[in-house]
Amino acid sequence: STDLSSPYSGAGFLRDTRKGTGPAVLNPIEGPDDVARLTPFDPRVTLAYVLEQIRLLVSQVDVPILGFVGAPLTLASYLLRGGRGRELAALKAFMWQHPVAWHELADFWATHMGDFAVAQHEAGAAAVQVFDSWAGSLSVEDYREFVLPHMRTIFHRLERAEVPSINFFTGNPALLPLVADAGGDCISVDWRLPIDQAWDIIGEGRAIQGNLDPAALLAGKEYALQRTREILDRVAGRPGHIFNCGHGLHAETDHEVVRAVAEFVHQYTSR
Repeated sequence: STDLSSPYSGAGFLRDTRKGTGPAVLNPIEGPDDVARLTPFDPRVTLAYVLEQIRLLVSQVDVPILGFVGAPLTLASYLLRGGRGRELAALKAFMWQHPVAWHELADFWATHMGDFAVAQHEAGAAAVQVFDSWAGSLSVEDYREFVLPHMRTIFHRLERAEVPSINFFTGNPALLPLVADAGGDCISVDWRLPIDQAWDIIGEGRAIQGNLDPAALLAGKEYALQRTREILDRVAGRPGHIFNCGHGLHAETDHEVVRAVAEFVHQYTSR
């Protein structure tokens, strides 16, 4: 079956929605000629249903709503045939073999996701998080050449529109200086560096989000709270910290452990 309301359909793709397949794209990109199949679209039209959902949430809840968009590399990892394999091997090969086509592809998504992020803010999202979940598979040199220019495109767009932004990335800690250089009012970091060390790399004047290892929640309430306390002690009350896991939760996570951590953070930081 296909989902014609998918944002991929607005760009010349249809999304396979068969149960258990995940975000598998029909007609994936296999070579430079396929990049020409990308059809420009207006996110305010093609993705109007997302904006309406944001407006609905804003009208019904009294907490800030966080919007999100995918970063060019992470989006491309689903659009290229074989791109989500081990260590993004197919995606890397495409970048190295077809650098011109890669930059066309990445620029397409940087431009459209930048516009989509601004539209979400206009609809009521208090801030927008740009997810680059798989960038950590790259080397420093590859991130600098193939990713950094396009992440800058997104964050410059958000900065001009005065949209508060979070740059979310996980993986290779050696990339953190470049990730920070790409932009974002807040940098989201995972558990691979102590949070105070990561903040020193990001620099003064930037907020930080993180960085509990989500696997700690699987080890039970007592251990999860221990690790949470360690993170908060490293932050030491410094303004600009958003407590969060360093990535998404594991499906088998006990929601009561999550609740206990959230309550502990509120209590510990309100002293």
